[in-house]
Amino acid sequence: MKFRDQLHPSWREVLANDLDLLDEIESKISTESYLPQHDLVMRAFSSEFASAKVLILGQDPYPNPSDPVGLAFSIPLEKRKLPPTLKNIFKELNTDLGLPIPDHGDLMPWAQQGVVLLNRTLTCRSGESNSHSKIGWNRFTESCVNALAGSGCVAILWGAGAQELSSYFSANKLISSAHPSPLSAYRGFFGSKPFSRTNEALLTSGIAPIDWSL
Repeated sequence: MKFRDQLHPSWREVLANDLDLLDEIESKISTESYLPQHDLVMRAFSSEFASAKVLILGQDPYPNPSDPVGLAFSIPLEKRKLPPTLKNIFKELNTDLGLPIPDHGDLMPWAQQGVVLLNRTLTCRSGESNSHSKIGWNRFTESCVNALAGSGCVAILWGAGAQELSSYFSANKLISSAHPSPLSAYRGFFGSKPFSRTNEALLTSGIAPIDWSL
């Protein structure tokens, strides 16, 4: 199934002008192995567009073959060894909301509530972070972010790559900080309270908050 066919029909309509670009990207990587596996690459777009309430924008998939599942920062439910970045996200979740640190890294419960877990780049070569950052993904995901901003989503932008798209969001819908990776989390991610601030922004707009517990 081609990438474009993995999109929810509503997303396919929203991104109609970008489907040719998506086909070009798929063609460029068709002769190599990449992460996540082919049928998971567009997983962030498997729910109806209108259900989106929050965008969490990261960088690119985990480069470890057993980790990426097509949802930014999420890993398979059965895997108990959490990537350091996800550990930091859970530390902040605990500090921010007092929720217990989860014993798994499956973020699907967030996605099911309308949290779009998107990376700027949707594929990479195994073991090579940012290896597909120059093949057109940034243009494609910028269109996605533009559409989500237009629909009124609250945005959580982690890291410099994500913050390149800050201008699409009004100040009351924008929460940005350093990336939660061990290299940068102490430069402003810890203590940024993204989860409580997101729920405050949703409530201000008359939208039900997210249950961030896992």
